[in-house]
Parts: sequence; structure tokens; C-alpha cells
Amino acid sequence: MHKTIGELAMHMLQKRLESLGERERRVLESTIERRPISKNSNKAFDKQLTFGGRLADSIARIGGSWRFIISFLIFLLLWTVGNTILLRHAAFDPYPYIFLNLVLSMLAAIQAPVIMMSQNRQAEHDRIDAEHDYEVNLKAEIEIMALHEKLDTMRTQEITVILERIEALAGRMETFERAAVSRTTKP
Repeated sequence: MHKTIGELAMHMLQKRLESLGERERRVLESTIERRPISKNSNKAFDKQLTFGGRLADSIARIGGSWRFIISFLIFLLLWTVGNTILLRHAAFDPYPYIFLNLVLSMLAAIQAPVIMMSQNRQAEHDRIDAEHDYEVNLKAEIEIMALHEKLDTMRTQEITVILERIEALAGRMETFERAAVSRTTKP
């Protein structure tokens, strides 16, 4: 196998060592050292999450669920029915429900940025996953090319051995034929 990263880079990637990125170098090093490159990127990502990040993810998970939507629709229905029919004369938020509009606006003002924070974090996580997938795929491709080379070398060696044996057999047959001809031609 190739002894240096530069030799492996030229042979497998057709690139000079200086033109490789950090990821390609890491992949080639792991190939030379025969160590795996795959890792659980979820664990690494989860470790660096702050309390605010975990809270934003929880709020986004709850706010984007059917359970939240249905329960919020029930809340809105109870609010409007309660203030329109049940509390007709003593309604604390009569039609056009100005207090309800204020509550909904405040909820939207808080919930939207929190959901955006969660989506940004998810996009970062997806980017990390894509980089890791690239490294694993590159290493797999290099390993497959190395296996093909080994198989080609073995096949060439086997063909060489077979040809040598055929030549040896042909030589023996020629010797045998000469001996047979000489026995038949002798009086």
C-alpha cells in the first residue's frame, strides 16, 4: 500500500497534497492508519447544545405538533364562545376580542424567532451530517479502489502463474512428442 498521504493523494485522488482540504487529509490519514472515520455526529452535536438551544428545540417540537394545534383551536373556541355567549354581559374580552388578539400577537412574536432558532440549528446539524457523509463516502471510495487494485494484482499474478504452467506443460508435451516420435522412427 502507499506509505505517505502525498502518495495516496496522487494515486487515488489524482491531487497534490497541497491542494487537499482538511477533510480529504483526515480521510487519507484514516485510510493509511486503517482506522474507521465514521462517528455518531448526533452525540457530538447534542453535547454542544446550550440550555437555550434545547429549550428552543422543545418549543419548536411542541409548537409544530398536531396536539398543540388542536389544543390551541379548542382554547380559541372556548375563549370566543365563553366571551360571546356564556359571559354575554360580564365578558372580560368582548367581541372583537382585543385582548385575545394581543395574546396571539405576543405568542407569535415569541414563537416565530424560537422556531427560526431551532431551524437554524437543524440546518447546522444537517451541514455537519453532510460533511461527515462526504468523508465516509470518500473513504469508502478509496477503499473500494484499493480493493480493485488488489484484485487486479491477484488476477494478474494468477494469470502469470497459469501461463507459466501452460508453457511448462507445453514444453513437457513437446518433449513427450519428440520421445514418442523418436521411438516410432527407430527400427
